[in-house]
Amino acid sequence: MTSDVAPWTKHYQPGVPAHIIEPTESLVELLETAVAGGGDSPAMTFFGKETAYRKLGEQVASVAEGLRGLGVKAGDRVALIMPNCPQHVIAFYAVLRLGAIVVEHNPLYTSRELLAQFRDHRAKVAIAWDKAAGKIAGTEFGLDSIVAVNMLEEFPTVKRLALNLPIPSLKEKKAALTTKTEGAIPWRSLVKNRPLATSHPKPTVDDIAVIQYTSGTTGQAKGAVLTHRNLYANARQGEAWMLGAKEREENAYALLPMFHAFGMTLYLTFGILKQANLILLPQFDADMVLDEVKKYPPTIYCAVPPIYRKTAQRARERGIDLSAAKYCISGAMKLTDDVVEDWESLSGGLLVEGYGMTEASPVALGNPFHPTRRTGTIGVPFPSTNMKVVDIEDPSIPVAQGEEGELLIQGPQVFSGYWENEEETKRTLLPGGWLRTGDIVTVDEDGFVTIVDRVKELIITGGFNVSPSEVENVLIRHEAIEDAAVIGIEGESGEEVVAAVVVAAGQTLDAEEIREFCRKYLARYKVPRRITVVKELPKSMLGKVLRKQVKAALEPSLKLK
Repeated sequence: MTSDVAPWTKHYQPGVPAHIIEPTESLVELLETAVAGGGDSPAMTFFGKETAYRKLGEQVASVAEGLRGLGVKAGDRVALIMPNCPQHVIAFYAVLRLGAIVVEHNPLYTSRELLAQFRDHRAKVAIAWDKAAGKIAGTEFGLDSIVAVNMLEEFPTVKRLALNLPIPSLKEKKAALTTKTEGAIPWRSLVKNRPLATSHPKPTVDDIAVIQYTSGTTGQAKGAVLTHRNLYANARQGEAWMLGAKEREENAYALLPMFHAFGMTLYLTFGILKQANLILLPQFDADMVLDEVKKYPPTIYCAVPPIYRKTAQRARERGIDLSAAKYCISGAMKLTDDVVEDWESLSGGLLVEGYGMTEASPVALGNPFHPTRRTGTIGVPFPSTNMKVVDIEDPSIPVAQGEEGELLIQGPQVFSGYWENEEETKRTLLPGGWLRTGDIVTVDEDGFVTIVDRVKELIITGGFNVSPSEVENVLIRHEAIEDAAVIGIEGESGEEVVAAVVVAAGQTLDAEEIREFCRKYLARYKVPRRITVVKELPKSMLGKVLRKQVKAALEPSLKLK
């Protein structure tokens, strides 16, 4: 399966190449090309306010100079903690322009969750949404500077002024979007800086661009190191796959968070490569999306199955046309026939499933935008991507075609290792650049891949990874819980986090009180949706909880609820 022209390429959409031209320049040059070509066409739109590519380039240069003034230099890590907003796009490229390294963080994380990552990457400067800035204000984070971002500053003037009206509902909306911060540097002061000198050294294609934290295959968060080459190559692979997408003519709806690898590549690299108009949304809300659709018909609409389902439902109810949507890729969870049929009855193109992981920048396989696609599979390898299926216990032994085994992938998008974690890097990245995915698959005679199971026991809820061990460690800290096992149970919107707990002697258990306790330490999507009391948990001879047995015992009854 590693020949120059792999057999599965015959199922590509006609015109899609077997190989991409691999990049020789950094993402800084990618942006410069986009700014020069895009000119006055919109680079991003935020609640109706457009920012042209020329303006984006100017703001990146000014913020880069502001960060340089804060002491940021090549190789430094700069933490970004923001939802999707114009400041996120600008900050991403401003950090890269200095040769520094972007470290993306989920703004929904608790202070405790963020601290573990900050102690690992040791950034001295952070750019944070003002609602999240307080989470990293403690001295234990070791920061020299925190730049606070007020998203309202990028709202259209009329909408920004409206939020100041003394109306309870508007006050509530404003409070959800911004808050006052003490001791932080306001973002607007960075934008007002003079532009960074054009002579300032730029990063090379092999320099580190991003550290993206992932639970990987073990559940313990690790920083995946992604170079400019990795991310630029994946953008070009996406460009090859979405054949026909035109420069300056696409409206790309930024529905997925840009702090997540899928969203980062879709919008911050591929979107900029195509000089698309990024329709930025800080969170998904079907009505919020459809309000934008009237003026900016979506042509690129990549999401997870629940988002497709909700968008289609509300579009029908409101009578809104989605026929412009040509390029629709679903990821993070299984795409079912009913979702495909429902979406394609409204859209102007096919909805196909793709596959990736943070360590692959992230996209590695996908179904073609062509009748050869096969719903229920994760497709075939992208251009310039190889795969093989190996024995689960010994990755040096290949398995026969059609047999179950672990999927390994290789290509220019595959990461260079985990940040300062040689042991995990050796475990995950094999000689020859082969990435162990931790997924058990079968491959049919045409090269289409079907996921059978996960070696890793991560739960994927709403497109986010949840480590069962992380949630379990929080649960057993509660005095009422003696032992716990956390599993994922398939629900209407993907997997739900479910906890099976053993109640400590002499204690009673209040499920809502337990959930409230968990919210102090975990992001909301990690908190168990359901808590089931059991007498005991099945364990191995070494005392390890056997989660598969827990799931097998609970799943039949829980699926009925």
